[in-house]
Amino acid sequence: MKSGDNAVARPIRSFVLRMGRITAAQERALVELLPRFGVDDAAGNEAIDLDRLFGRTAERSVEIGFGNGENLISLACRHPERDYLGLEVHRPGVGRALIEAERAGLTNLRVACQDAVEIFEQRLAVASLAEVLILFPDPWHKARHHKRRLIQPKFVALLASRLRAGGIVHLATDWEPYAEQMREVLSACADLENVAGAAGYMPRPDWRPATRFERRGTRLGHGVWDLEFRRR
Repeated sequence: MKSGDNAVARPIRSFVLRMGRITAAQERALVELLPRFGVDDAAGNEAIDLDRLFGRTAERSVEIGFGNGENLISLACRHPERDYLGLEVHRPGVGRALIEAERAGLTNLRVACQDAVEIFEQRLAVASLAEVLILFPDPWHKARHHKRRLIQPKFVALLASRLRAGGIVHLATDWEPYAEQMREVLSACADLENVAGAAGYMPRPDWRPATRFERRGTRLGHGVWDLEFRRR
């Protein structure tokens, strides 16, 4: 894959790096465990050889913005036959996920502490993924910040190109206006079809543990909307 293949202009990022508190254990995990569980970034924009990275050929799932890794670790434990790549820019969350991955003895999990748009644009090959998970992305509530939302037409087209035929993208949010926008943007992508059909939204899947964002939303009385789209 050429680095310019299906390139997305990205002057605006969908996240802000916050200087959150990082524990000594998390810092130690970033130093000691990231070389084992991480993606080598020394190759620059070179496409990741997923077979080499995981040491086998298998179905691959990517979770964008995995937070503290609750869902990512749970899925990797429950499905050893599948490989999982987690993308997260916030170092404390990456550190915590690394600790849990080592504790669980996982061999089917890798993480990258890098912008997901850059990874998809520059380092993931076309039709290389079976599944993409985007759970509770920042809704950027204020209208003037909507341009920062991750789910935009150009990124959705890029994401769809990295899914194999029949591959799935699953999204969830506790912010109804963002759920409506995500559904509209994904429905407008010719390469994707809504698995829920006319219903629009999917029931909450059994495989998805309640993340801290979802639990917070539940406490605030928010609903949760799940979307699932399939690559044609």
